[in-house]
Amino acid sequence: MRLSARNRIPARVTAITKGEATANVELDAGGVRLMASITVEAVEELGLRPGSELAAVIKASDVMLAVED
Repeated sequence: MRLSARNRIPARVTAITKGEATANVELDAGGVRLMASITVEAVEELGLRPGSELAAVIKASDVMLAVED
C-alpha cells in the first residue's frame, strides 16, 4: 500500500459499535485510545473485528492543541 499521508499509527481494534450507517471503531495505539468513525460498509469490507491489527492513517488540515492554564 502506498499513501501520501505520513501520520500512520499502528493500532489494534479493541471494540466496534455499529449504528445504522456509521460504526465507531475503538483502537489501542500503544496504550493510547483512539476512536475512528467509519461506515458500517467499510468495517465489513475491511473485515475488522476486535483484535484486528491495522494502521490508523490521519490526514487533516487542522490539528488543535491545548495546554492547561
